[in-house]
Amino acid sequence: MANPRALPCDEAAIRASATVPACAAHKTWVLAAAVLGSTLAFVDESVVNVALPKMESDLGATLAAMQWVINAYMLCMSALLLVGGATADQFGRRRIFLIGVVVFAAASLGCGLAANVGVLIAARTVQGAGAALLVPCALALIGAAFDERERGAAIGIWSGASAIAAGVAPLLGGVLVDHWSWRVIFLINPVLAIPTLWITLRHVPESRDPLAGSAIDWRGALLAFTGLGSVVYGLIASSARGPSDPRVLTALPLGVLLLVAFVLAERGSRSPMMPLELFRSRVFSGINVLTLLLYGALGGAFFFLPFLLIQARGDSTTAAGAAYLPFTLVLGVLSRWSGQLMDRFGARGPLSVGPIVAALGFVLLALGGGRYGFTLLAMTVLGFGMAVTVAPLTATVLNAVPTHRTGVASGINNAVAAIGSLLLIAALGSVALAVFNHSLDRELRAVDAPAGVAQAVHAARNGFVIPAMPASLAPAERERARTIIEEALVQTVRFALWIAAALALLSALSAALTIPRGQQRGVPLPGPPGTGPTTRARALRETSMSSIGIPFRARTRQALEYSFPRPTSTAVVADAHGRR
Repeated sequence: MANPRALPCDEAAIRASATVPACAAHKTWVLAAAVLGSTLAFVDESVVNVALPKMESDLGATLAAMQWVINAYMLCMSALLLVGGATADQFGRRRIFLIGVVVFAAASLGCGLAANVGVLIAARTVQGAGAALLVPCALALIGAAFDERERGAAIGIWSGASAIAAGVAPLLGGVLVDHWSWRVIFLINPVLAIPTLWITLRHVPESRDPLAGSAIDWRGALLAFTGLGSVVYGLIASSARGPSDPRVLTALPLGVLLLVAFVLAERGSRSPMMPLELFRSRVFSGINVLTLLLYGALGGAFFFLPFLLIQARGDSTTAAGAAYLPFTLVLGVLSRWSGQLMDRFGARGPLSVGPIVAALGFVLLALGGGRYGFTLLAMTVLGFGMAVTVAPLTATVLNAVPTHRTGVASGINNAVAAIGSLLLIAALGSVALAVFNHSLDRELRAVDAPAGVAQAVHAARNGFVIPAMPASLAPAERERARTIIEEALVQTVRFALWIAAALALLSALSAALTIPRGQQRGVPLPGPPGTGPTTRARALRETSMSSIGIPFRARTRQALEYSFPRPTSTAVVADAHGRR
């Protein structure tokens, strides 16, 4: 499945790395370790969503708990991502990569063996911390092992492996969930970790950034983690406790205050993980607003879609995973073409039209109500909209800042994408749960259901799965209760998808208001050796996605390889730590 939590500027992390001779001597092994390490995270993120309905049913959990299963991971990932690469710069990429793999694999084992939903959420939290170390280190290792002439081929191999992982994972995950258990999707990760650790320990040399600053912005990371965590807790808790509950009234303002403290700390820090001066650029601020809204909409929609297909329409988990294939295939096939759009129209046009087409995809999903053929059509349209958007988005992020700040700019945009999904799943999930409970009550009133049917329907409140029907009900009454719950689910997910469509339209408006007309069209760009000047947008014709199934890793190969000087840092966040 296309991973809504994948990050938009991963290739910039590779391009921002300086080649290290010791790594270059073992480049094949380094690439193998990085590919396997990245696959750990890609596969896990790709399959968890389609397994959510089965998790909720087996664990007797609520929708709020399922929100935490996703958001616990995303919270740690987004809050720690900006310091993960800087930690590797200072303490060694190989060392931090190994720690990330071990933490991720151990947490995956905890997820697979979790006896209850609380243990599962705790293990997912640790898993997110491992991913925040693993992913940036995997990218930096590739950059350290391959010089500028070889990086295109290396990224192609990494991209192809990601495509296979993202394309096969949801389908394979659906089969495992249908025929074995959702636990198996987590237990695969320790198996993949074994060859990753063996290759890294035996064949990957240690490397650091000798110019990395000694200060790491742990204070900023802590404030971001606690602030976002408090806001997310308040949003999710409000669905069950109500907005006037003291815990909600405490958590939300506290989270806002902590995030304000984070901004103040970053403004006064000598080595901030998020340099605020970058946001003085209208284009950089606008493109991050677009990222927040569009990726949040995508993350929220993909959170609800499996519940619609599996619970409301009765499709198998395998079929639900297969429903994402049109999205990933269209995105992969058309990714090269998006660079031609930039060459002809600049960035503003694609970044305005792409989200509008994506909004149309969300609308079609809502109108289809989970009917499978309609869903496949809607996912095709959604994939087309994202194909128009992703490459111009990445290039606009990098062009909006000075060339020596492209590393930290891409890191910030990656974090914004993750935060958008984090916040939208929390907020939209809570609102949708209230809508679902209200829909159940409305449906019961409309049909004047008998007491037994009403009791069976009330058992579905606060969750998005259809509970087991009481044996005391007659077959006709069971079917009646199921129909009421299914209809309420369809109405609720439709509501969520309409919200996603509105957010996508707002992201298009952000592009139209903040990106100048003709932005990035005809910008001089030195070509490869032996060629004449080209344009940055034309170079994007060489775009390929890091994965057919991972929409947010835009492959701006020529644009990044020939237009930006290489920062000395080896990580996407390196520019944030003491180098101006």
